[in-house]
Amino acid sequence: MRVVELVGIGPGPFAAMLLADLGADVIRVDRPGGNALQLGPADKDILGRGRPSVAIDLKNPRGVETVLDLVASADILIEGLRPGVTERLGLGPADCHARNPALVYGRMTGWGQDGPLAQTAGHDINYIAVAGALGAIGRAGGPPQVPLNLVGDFAGGSLYLVTGLLAALTHARATGEGQVVDAAITDGTAHLMSMIVAMQQSGSWNDQRGTNMLDTGTPFYDVFETSDGQWMSVGPLEPQFFAALQQGLGIELPGQYDFARWGELRETLSSTFASRTRDEWVETFDGTDACVAPVLSLPEAYEHPHNVARGTYVTKDGLTQPAPAPRFSATPATLTTPPERPGASTSAALTAWGVADVDQLIADGVAVQAN
Repeated sequence: MRVVELVGIGPGPFAAMLLADLGADVIRVDRPGGNALQLGPADKDILGRGRPSVAIDLKNPRGVETVLDLVASADILIEGLRPGVTERLGLGPADCHARNPALVYGRMTGWGQDGPLAQTAGHDINYIAVAGALGAIGRAGGPPQVPLNLVGDFAGGSLYLVTGLLAALTHARATGEGQVVDAAITDGTAHLMSMIVAMQQSGSWNDQRGTNMLDTGTPFYDVFETSDGQWMSVGPLEPQFFAALQQGLGIELPGQYDFARWGELRETLSSTFASRTRDEWVETFDGTDACVAPVLSLPEAYEHPHNVARGTYVTKDGLTQPAPAPRFSATPATLTTPPERPGASTSAALTAWGVADVDQLIADGVAVQAN
């Protein structure tokens, strides 16, 4: 599978990284000099791994024609620009489908290609706010809590884009007909909320955050501080797991669903976990079904025995990186090339994709080969 990535930020590169991790031949089309929003050295940006970078001037008609040459032999194109930008460049869906009718054209935006907000700027925090997810996350009486940019950019954005691309590719391979995949983070985030939406409409979810089963409203689905200032996550929702929690704590707890005593249960759990260090509690609950686990920092997560045993994080090219996921029994995914600076592979990658006169394109400044 061949993929052309017109580099944006965040969810688009993550989608391209995921496809590259799983074995797609992805070519990364960067702007000469890189992106305006670069969160560190490009050759250490894990989201850029697994694919060569070529730098092409898309304001130059010959640069646009070069990208269309790539599109001609591609299965998928990914772009994450504001609606209408690729059309103005001459790289919109109609332009690309004229060169390759079977192309799957993936569009990654926050608000989508249409609607009142489509042309306005935004970021993850705004998209999940309007989708209804942000307002549901947080403690009772407190403000909404921002869940990094995991819920919007990567879950509601990248993963829905990849799902749509692969579904559309199945259709294209069966029919020869390409199409546009409009992946809006607001849409994906709303879809992620399906279970909460169902609970809200059935009357089992209160719109007041921090008062429900999964948002710290229940005393047995929360985090508790330990004597050394660390934290344990506690989530034994089922009675048999709650019994295992009680056994591990070595004390008698109020009934799990004795709502009148939930305040007492929370205080008991809080004071009990505060009586020992995190490591002591880890040892206590190791191997049990109490649904208790330590809250780890990223460096600690790299070294956790379970993650080490599964190779969840790996070290390659001098970087600690999440390993490709999910796992495959017949075609395991592996990390390939490291992230690189924009244009580091312009000559080699364009040549490999069959572009003619690469040296002339570089000499004329249409494409840039980084030193």
